[in-house]
Amino acid sequence: MTTHKVFLKPKKEQSLNRFHPWIFSGAIAHMEGKPEEGDVVDVFTASNEFIAKGHYQIGSIAIRVLSFQDEAIDDHFWINRIQTAYNVRKAVGLAHNPHNNTFRLIHGEGDFLPGLIVDVYDETAVLQAHSVGMHYMRNILAETIIKVMDGAVKNIYYKSETTLPFKAELDPTDGFLIGGDKNNIAIENGLKFHVDWLKGQKTGFFVDQRENRSLLEKYSKDRSVLNMFCYTGGFSFYAMRGGAKVVHSVDSSAKAIDLTNENISLNFGEDERHKAIAEDAFKYLDRMGNQYDLIVLDPPAFAKHRKALRNALQGYRKINAKALEKIQPGGILFTFSCSQVVSKDDFRTMVFSAAAMSGRKVRILHQLTQPADHPVSIYHPEGEYLKGLVLYVE
Repeated sequence: MTTHKVFLKPKKEQSLNRFHPWIFSGAIAHMEGKPEEGDVVDVFTASNEFIAKGHYQIGSIAIRVLSFQDEAIDDHFWINRIQTAYNVRKAVGLAHNPHNNTFRLIHGEGDFLPGLIVDVYDETAVLQAHSVGMHYMRNILAETIIKVMDGAVKNIYYKSETTLPFKAELDPTDGFLIGGDKNNIAIENGLKFHVDWLKGQKTGFFVDQRENRSLLEKYSKDRSVLNMFCYTGGFSFYAMRGGAKVVHSVDSSAKAIDLTNENISLNFGEDERHKAIAEDAFKYLDRMGNQYDLIVLDPPAFAKHRKALRNALQGYRKINAKALEKIQPGGILFTFSCSQVVSKDDFRTMVFSAAAMSGRKVRILHQLTQPADHPVSIYHPEGEYLKGLVLYVE
């Protein structure tokens, strides 16, 4: 196999000396050979010293580093990395847990596998590639996951149609790489739910809110709950189990509302406390009264690129100000941003501004983030994408 070499400009290895896993196109001086997207390349400093090995890709992030060692990227490499990731999930009590068969097995850079996401739902693992290199490795990765998990997973579904760079012209097709069972029931903290990995957002469910949903459950007793941007109803059925008087689930997607209703029925049967509404969030917030004393705002990423940051913050501020204005005295607001380009400081400042606009007295009760199966590499702080605050509103 031809080894392609990439040489950096002088002093551009400094971030790699700190083990940051991205090499930007502007740091590259020249290349030996003509690597194609997805090829593994060896990276050298301007003084011809080996420094890293990674997947090459056309774009701003030109190389995603797989290793800082001069090692083969072979079957042994993939087995070792995936086994290590699995060991972490066992260490934090998520794998082999009878009350929880749902967790993130691989979280990209957080598991030193940049460009790869794998979520496990019962006996199905959903594999999502965010780089061309991981796309080309999908079959080997699928086989390795089956091998490492030793029978715990029987199906591998590939879901990357919307996550790969469109300029690569890969034309990926979502579908099963191994197995084909579409009917698994996932369990999270003892609650059951259907996962739409075939057509749903992300890998089919937002696994990253598990601990935050559990916290909401503790605050839900005898409260009237609004779950805005409910998607498949995760926060809603935790609120139901927590003893909420009323739970209203709102999402602009009628399909999401149907799945929310299915999940409520799966756990609670025909429970009159719950109502699901397909409506635009901003319109619902404008027309609703002050009937809620617990509100969840968990919108999709308003900003996926830094250029969209200003407009995104305005959108976040608008929905938070409206919720803070209308929530009952003594109400609790769970508010989140999953936009990676929105920093914790940006988010906190936005919520402060929304609180000031509402004129209410507001206290921070909790500062929330992503759970242990979404680890953040200490060398890649950008991986800390989920921000949340729990607010008490007088």
